[in-house]
Amino acid sequence: MTGQRLREGAKAFAQTTFDEIRAFSKDPVIGISRQGYSETENKVRAYIRAWAEKLDLEVKVDRCGNLFVTLPGKNRELPCYMTGSHGDSVPQGGHYDGLAGVVAGMTVLYWMRKIGFTPKRDVTLVVFRMEESSWFGKAYVGSLAMTGQLTQADLDLKHRDKDQTLAQAVEEAGFDPKDMIRTDTSIDLKRIAAFTELHIEQGPTLDSDETHRVGIVTGIRGNFRHKACMCLGQTAHSGAVDRQYRHDAVMAVASVLGNIDRHWQEWLARGKDLVFTMGVFKTAASAAIAIIPGEVTFAIDIRSLSRETLEQFHALLEAECAVAAADRGVKFEFDRLLVCEPAKLDAKLIDHLAKSAQKAGIPARYIPSGAGHDAAVLSNMGVPASMIFVANQDGSHNPHEKMKIEDFMLGAEVLFTAIADYDK
Repeated sequence: MTGQRLREGAKAFAQTTFDEIRAFSKDPVIGISRQGYSETENKVRAYIRAWAEKLDLEVKVDRCGNLFVTLPGKNRELPCYMTGSHGDSVPQGGHYDGLAGVVAGMTVLYWMRKIGFTPKRDVTLVVFRMEESSWFGKAYVGSLAMTGQLTQADLDLKHRDKDQTLAQAVEEAGFDPKDMIRTDTSIDLKRIAAFTELHIEQGPTLDSDETHRVGIVTGIRGNFRHKACMCLGQTAHSGAVDRQYRHDAVMAVASVLGNIDRHWQEWLARGKDLVFTMGVFKTAASAAIAIIPGEVTFAIDIRSLSRETLEQFHALLEAECAVAAADRGVKFEFDRLLVCEPAKLDAKLIDHLAKSAQKAGIPARYIPSGAGHDAAVLSNMGVPASMIFVANQDGSHNPHEKMKIEDFMLGAEVLFTAIADYDK
């Protein structure tokens, strides 16, 4: 029952699982595309369900489409130890973002069955629906719906590439959109004693560390987002209008960006936790080399471990836009602000994970999470939550994302040890 045996004995199972899911997840152009509430995401769940039934594990699906696979414990009156992540991906993204946490939970349950280990309490794998915001502009759809926090405005969001709302995607996947926006939880959250989500780091810190390939996450940044803001100026001939008469939307947004970047540097120097991204920047369809741009659409992503920092930097962004609007004679329009709260992870679980890594003989370091995760949703609802990071290469949210199976198995071993020793 040693962790080392899992590291070695379950490696082939984990690799095969990754390979088989990859086979039906490939995007026709490049990378992996598993849109939430799509046929491909449904295939992931069908694959996991078939696997679970072969191992005689209990399978349930809540009203939102989240999948739960449970290995019964000795005392079923106790709340469960839950683990898992999401099965969807960004468009033309990597294979391991989300899926690593799902396969880690599968690996733990597989190993417990293989060695005949029965835990004191139930161990449940959860596979959340649609964690990624890239398709409809809303993150954590499955976990927010599960916890009674999704809204009608969220369901009305439009697909990035086609004429489809989130509500329509949910309905096409076989679920009732009305069930998604109920304010009661779809499961009893008090029946979760602990939640641990394993995830690839998505950054270079662990992969740059030759010794510590596993991270124990200390907290999860929240974010303030705008999916589609606009700067409206005046389209004109590029050669016939002098600078003082121009209402150039691109130059207005560029001036805001320059100032915001300087503010960002100053805030970091003062010790603020903050990241800022303008991930979308588009001129109008009529834009051309000889036209002064009169319209720019852009997206905003501000992240921090502090809600106060998010509010203050968002206000600063609005102020800079107002200055640019007055200076260049343009108008800024902001769409609905999308808010994901920062999450503090459970201190006792963080300590438990660190001790589990030590017991397994796996060097681990403490690390914050710059990206958001379903664990944040559960934590903010009062569920004791924690996270394990494993090293990966070439970042994430891109088709070049990589993960060494050896690094994954280290994280899976820490997860197994934490669950197996939870009641000792």
